[in-house]
Amino acid sequence: MNLGGLLPLLLMFVIFYFLLIRPQQKRQKAVREMQTNLKKGDQVVTIGGLHGTIDTIDENTVSVRSKDGSVLTFDRQAVREIKSV
Repeated sequence: MNLGGLLPLLLMFVIFYFLLIRPQQKRQKAVREMQTNLKKGDQVVTIGGLHGTIDTIDENTVSVRSKDGSVLTFDRQAVREIKSV
């Protein structure tokens, strides 16, 4: 078995892991934690760009009240970020 030919392939995998795969996993974990810790009154932005305040929340959905007073229901996974007040 020629280790010299396998070394560049192994090195590429290690580089891809630390530059692409690991940071993506960390981002996904942070997003899951944020979506798990949502609470009523949080100002949020959805993946569709809607800005609003969480009106009600249950296990899988959140109801977001927009500035004009309308309340829309979204899956928890549709919340992209919590806006800092």
